[in-house]
Amino acid sequence: MTDRRHQLAANLAQVEERVVSACAAAGRKREEVTLIVVTKTYPASDVRILAELGVRHVAENRDQDAAPKATACTDLSLTWHFVGQLQTNKVRSVVGYADVVQSVDRTRLVTSLSAAAVRAGRELGCLLQVALDAGSGERGERGGVAPDGVEELAAAVAGAPGLRLDGLMTVAPLAGPYAGRPRAAFDQLREISSRLRANHPAANMVSAGMSSDLEDAVAAGATHVRVGTAVLGVRPGLG
Repeated sequence: MTDRRHQLAANLAQVEERVVSACAAAGRKREEVTLIVVTKTYPASDVRILAELGVRHVAENRDQDAAPKATACTDLSLTWHFVGQLQTNKVRSVVGYADVVQSVDRTRLVTSLSAAAVRAGRELGCLLQVALDAGSGERGERGGVAPDGVEELAAAVAGAPGLRLDGLMTVAPLAGPYAGRPRAAFDQLREISSRLRANHPAANMVSAGMSSDLEDAVAAGATHVRVGTAVLGVRPGLG
């Protein structure tokens, strides 16, 4: 076993232990939580090792890094998630490889994603990114729609050809009433998700939690956690 494979296997095992423990503490079954490994800034060779180790979901946040990496890994059975803020001029490229876009936060983006998905003959899963640090009508510091804009945006996705409304995503905010309170933030996301499912029952994905707060996310009912550093190590600088 190579050094890198050994390192990733050990890190993955530690993260798995954390998820198992978090599920047990929350009275949930392990299979209720899907681990997404965020591979941004890391090479396709790491993605290949992760796939060999059983990882099935990977995430990227920059198209210029993700597109060539996904192309290099087309032979692998992976679900690719795009989790970064997405500009409309990158949509066509992202739709070429992403199975799920977790950062849908405005109607203009919905329109662009729909057109690209129809052109590509694909159905694209969409999560609405909820900004818990945003006031009415605003976007969050790290992207995302304000909570009171979720229903309108959900209706736009649900009615858009080529798109499938899968649920919600959030990032624990750095400002506002939930700053430093990830559990409270994720509990609030769960409440918003419950209201969303009243009109869109199939939109049951709740993506929340990262390396530092995955336990809080699992306790709050997250169905997907996005873990990067805890699996891959401290990220190299982005020049």
